[in-house]
Amino acid sequence: MDLLRGAYSTASDDDDDDNKNGASNRQSLALSSLKRHKPDNSFSFTQPEHRAYPSTRLYSSMPGLNQPSDFQFPRQAPAPGRYISKRERALLGSATRIPDANSNTPATTASPVWGSISDSNLPHHITSSLRHQAGGHSQVGRICERLTVGLHGHTKAINAIHWSPNHAHLLASASMDRRICIWNVWNRDQKKARVLSFHNAAVKDVKWSLQGCSVLSCGYDGSSRLTDIEKGIETQVFQEDQVVGVVKFHPDNSNLFLSGGAKGRLRLWDLRSGKVVHEYIRSLGPILDVDFAINGKQFISSSDVSGTNVSENSIIVWDVSRQVPLSNQVYVEAYTCPCVRFHPFDPFFVAQSNGNYIAIFSSSPPFKLDKYRRYEGHGVSGFPIKCNFSLDGQKLASGSSDGSIYFYYYGSSELVRKLKAYEAACVDVAFHPTMPNVIASCSWNGDVSVFE
Repeated sequence: MDLLRGAYSTASDDDDDDNKNGASNRQSLALSSLKRHKPDNSFSFTQPEHRAYPSTRLYSSMPGLNQPSDFQFPRQAPAPGRYISKRERALLGSATRIPDANSNTPATTASPVWGSISDSNLPHHITSSLRHQAGGHSQVGRICERLTVGLHGHTKAINAIHWSPNHAHLLASASMDRRICIWNVWNRDQKKARVLSFHNAAVKDVKWSLQGCSVLSCGYDGSSRLTDIEKGIETQVFQEDQVVGVVKFHPDNSNLFLSGGAKGRLRLWDLRSGKVVHEYIRSLGPILDVDFAINGKQFISSSDVSGTNVSENSIIVWDVSRQVPLSNQVYVEAYTCPCVRFHPFDPFFVAQSNGNYIAIFSSSPPFKLDKYRRYEGHGVSGFPIKCNFSLDGQKLASGSSDGSIYFYYYGSSELVRKLKAYEAACVDVAFHPTMPNVIASCSWNGDVSVFE
């Protein structure tokens, strides 16, 4: 038996060499005959071990084959030392490969369910307020005064938050810890409803879809990802050749979204085809923020020009359909602007400046800076501090590097309240989409807070 085993282990891998002489041919026939017969019970054969993967030693010694992790393997692995024919090697070589981790194939595993996304377990006064305001009876709200909900779950800085426009009890937050948290803000039991971990690096931005219950996110892994919150699965991946820093849905067409990244590339994507329909090309620094005009025909982009010491191109107004800049000399001061926002009704937009103020511009040609109004008092200090308008457009709220939320009257630019929220920088603020007296904020230390 030992001689037979030695013959198996020393047999040539090339079948053609067996035909060179008669002795070798007879030996091959004898071995084939032995392989076809079931071994007698008097022999103590060791049955081949059933493994999920072939032996690394066996396959690493075979020229032309990759490591076992590159394959979907047969049900039973070959026994170590057994002769492997050319046909079997061909079958192994043509095995289906596992998709590359960096491909655009959406993940099929669902994210863990932490809690419910339903509004059935909310306090009565919240449910009543949500339904009342959604019915079109919203009133001008007072400025927030107190913390009502604290949300803790991220382990690193939070870059962005966004309320769901259709499910207004849900809030999304994107963090440097590679995760997106979906919060059922007023749920009596578990406020953390979903934790999405589909990104392979820090997440820079998150936006709720205008229809349905999905979120669009982007980050340092060079992708934008659409995730179904109800099912907890990724439905589409949009891969780019740059870190993607910001995404924004088109206000009139929920199938279109704009992305901007670290290489200065701006792209308009179509969810239906999964492809770029427009690209806005200009020699820009990293894109910091974008926002669409109310009519959806123009958008503004803010890019980092600190490396060139030239303020041109820091803020550009673009024509969406023609893919051309309408103006590239809007802001001539040598500061970057980490946030830009159109006013919800008036023909103006604002830009958060690293000069520790918010500038205001006309959104009609020639897009002039208002030299007599600016919103001052808060600090930016290099943080990606964002600002947002209230539902009625009468107030402007901004985060600050000192951990406070600053509230300004839009018309007069007067500071009306400073609300201390965190010890670390307050990065983003978001007014609730239906309840005007509610605002959410997030911090550089990973906390999310809701004030009323």
